[in-house]
Amino acid sequence: MIRPRPSLGLLDRVLRILFPGMFLLLLNGCTSISYYGQLASGQLHLLRAREPVSSVIADPGRDQQLRVHLAQSQKARTFASQHLHLPDNQSYRLYADIGRPFVVWNVFATPEFSLKPQNHCFPIAGCVAYRGYYSQSAARGEAALQRLQGMDVSIGGVEAYSTLGWFNDPIMSSMMGWGDERLATLIFHELAHQRFYVKDDTEFNESFATFVEQEGTRQWRTFRGMPPDNGVLGQQRDQFIQLVLNTRKRLEQIYALPLLAEQMRERKAAEFEQLRREYRTLRDSQWAGNKRYDAWINTPMNNARLLPFGLYDQWVPAFAALFGQVDGDWVRFYAAVEKLGAMPVGERKATLKVLAGSKSPGG
Repeated sequence: MIRPRPSLGLLDRVLRILFPGMFLLLLNGCTSISYYGQLASGQLHLLRAREPVSSVIADPGRDQQLRVHLAQSQKARTFASQHLHLPDNQSYRLYADIGRPFVVWNVFATPEFSLKPQNHCFPIAGCVAYRGYYSQSAARGEAALQRLQGMDVSIGGVEAYSTLGWFNDPIMSSMMGWGDERLATLIFHELAHQRFYVKDDTEFNESFATFVEQEGTRQWRTFRGMPPDNGVLGQQRDQFIQLVLNTRKRLEQIYALPLLAEQMRERKAAEFEQLRREYRTLRDSQWAGNKRYDAWINTPMNNARLLPFGLYDQWVPAFAALFGQVDGDWVRFYAAVEKLGAMPVGERKATLKVLAGSKSPGG
């Protein structure tokens, strides 16, 4: 269950009083502490930028397209709480113009001949396979330092994130380039993180939120009287992800071999070229030339660029099976998810594997 938080006004007043002293203590010259300082500074800036969505919608001086888009988002936000039983709070009933295309930039890093990420651990979120920066230049600086140490590095911009219920998360201007349905799916996904989250298990958390996003979107379309999605784009996404996962598996096998560094580099480069060839064949033979992943595939490759793939999808079939077992009852589903999350990690993964292999009416 989500614990109650202070009201928005009270929380903001407390932060305004406490933050300057906290920030001075954080920025004491230590690299690690200064990193936490930029996190605190970036989060505070975001909190201060919030305003009620209702105020933006009611203001005739604001951009009309923004007002219409936000009005549609609030219908999905209400649906999320009333029909999907997601947290009923002020998250995504607020708006923040952040003045940049991404709210944070994540830096992923791996050794040159390994797909094991460099993990970073945080008090609330637990351990994750990246470091987030509110400044693109700071992210690039961290990436440069990692490269000097011989690491494979990748930077990825993020349009939104969840504070897991600790603050009332806003809809951000970085999310406004999406259509109404894509924005609704993100609201479902991020509220699912607020509904339940397990520290140190990214695959569990992201797969759970992705299932809530996908099933929630199906129900949202039905609620609005829209036909089911034909699934073409989802199928292409799944096929592309599988190509990347297959490449990761082959690379893991290569990295386990007793090869010299130069031989390893040659085999590694050959695998990335094979990935590109397989993608182009798939694109031209089955996707009618749809080039939606061309930009990604044509960017220089390394291990770190492969890390995010699979994190969001690995256990989605398991959660779909679980949803079917409770006859599509959201309250019972969340209770079952909480029971899973309370298991020791080994038992939890074993249970998820069994669920993923089962047949489900809701899957």
